[in-house]
Amino acid sequence: MQLNDQSLLKTEAYINGQWVSGIDTLKVTNPANGQLLAQIASVSAEQTQQAIAAAEVAQTLWAKRPAKERADILRAWYNLIMINQEDLAIIMTMEQGKVLAESRGEIAYAASFIEWFAEEARRVYGDVMALPQSDRRGVVIKQPVGVVAAITPWNFPSAMITRKAGPALAVGCAIVVKPASETPLSALALAELADRAGLPAGLLNVVTGSSREIGAVLTQSPVVRKLTFTGSTPVGKLLLKQCADTVKKVSMELGGNAPLIVFDDADLDKAVLGAAASKYRNSGQTCICTNRILVQDTIYDAFVAKFKAEVESYKIGNGLESDSTHGPVVTAKAARDIDAMVQQALDAGADAITGGGIDDQGECFYQPTVLTDVTTDMRVFREEIFGPVAPIFKFSTEAEAIAMANDTEFGLASYIYTRDIGRVWRVSEAIEYGMVGVNEVAITSDVIPFGGVKESGMGREGSKYGVEDYIETKYICMGGLDD
Repeated sequence: MQLNDQSLLKTEAYINGQWVSGIDTLKVTNPANGQLLAQIASVSAEQTQQAIAAAEVAQTLWAKRPAKERADILRAWYNLIMINQEDLAIIMTMEQGKVLAESRGEIAYAASFIEWFAEEARRVYGDVMALPQSDRRGVVIKQPVGVVAAITPWNFPSAMITRKAGPALAVGCAIVVKPASETPLSALALAELADRAGLPAGLLNVVTGSSREIGAVLTQSPVVRKLTFTGSTPVGKLLLKQCADTVKKVSMELGGNAPLIVFDDADLDKAVLGAAASKYRNSGQTCICTNRILVQDTIYDAFVAKFKAEVESYKIGNGLESDSTHGPVVTAKAARDIDAMVQQALDAGADAITGGGIDDQGECFYQPTVLTDVTTDMRVFREEIFGPVAPIFKFSTEAEAIAMANDTEFGLASYIYTRDIGRVWRVSEAIEYGMVGVNEVAITSDVIPFGGVKESGMGREGSKYGVEDYIETKYICMGGLDD
């Protein structure tokens, strides 16, 4: 791996400010070609406990530091991330597969959360309340929740860490991060930069290894007072159950099944480009990807023709190659799982008008696929595809579109294309999602509250609301004021 700064390529876990070996190792490979990139430390349950203990000690001192001091260190971390953007992007592309342009974008996106929460660190305010009794006042203060555990996914291996570590550290918490085993190198590089920025030892720990073993320690520890998780709904439900015994504060950003609704008064060209950009970003491996494209029947054929032409302009390949528009999916198993959904749809009567299988470039490459003649009883309607497959459904009326959009247990992101302002409000309020993009699919940034409803999770990340999940509200009654 050719980097400007080779010292960013770390293979050991980061505990209490030290790089430590594990009891075993895990292999990290490049999904584009199967190349072995590194063997990283796989830590034990005991080492995970050591990380929690270090975080507990460091957090007490960190919480006492002025908010401005915490903000200054976070700002230094942000600057270092941006200075090393290219190296971090190369690391990400090689271990995750996304094209380099997307990786660069994610690094900037990841850094933006550190910048944003560095600024929010100084804006955690309380209240003074007039109580019914004249001789007392009520004071409400905000305090850090304590030690935070974060379990993060492979599809956005940098941004999903900073979106959690940023607010946690800003308000005075310490954090133990368990990154996905497919993409630990990005997490470890961020830890190296945090260390260079002057973040005190113990405040950010990165434990790599067995998700089952490490996760059990994090959820069972009474010292860990909050768990934040981004990943699948089944795993999120399991973690919620495991956290129940210690009644932890939790935030969950789980699966999605995003509809993109195109009404017949929409700007068709913009709708096509928006739907394609949303569906095929990161080769379809994002939780807010368009999963179901719902098109009004009067414009269905015109939309499908334009959409097919757009998708057929894509070139899949190694993410480091400049002419690649889309990279591989993360593993061969992921590609097989995607293909199983496509084949089920084809067997049930759907038509793959482009793509429809694993590409001959390699076992991790799945062809950008467009499915028509799909029905609502197929898996591609019911389940999150998490790959470059776009099923396009017909609807006739606004009410039917709303019903189809809501016919899922998920409720993360959704999208609408229409020029009718009345319809914008009616549909945005009627569909059961935490986020709605109207004539726009690029809806995320550090300033917005990211999160879903129903089985897509709880809590919000980013924005001014993003610190709330990392603080406790304490009421203090101040009496005897008339004496």
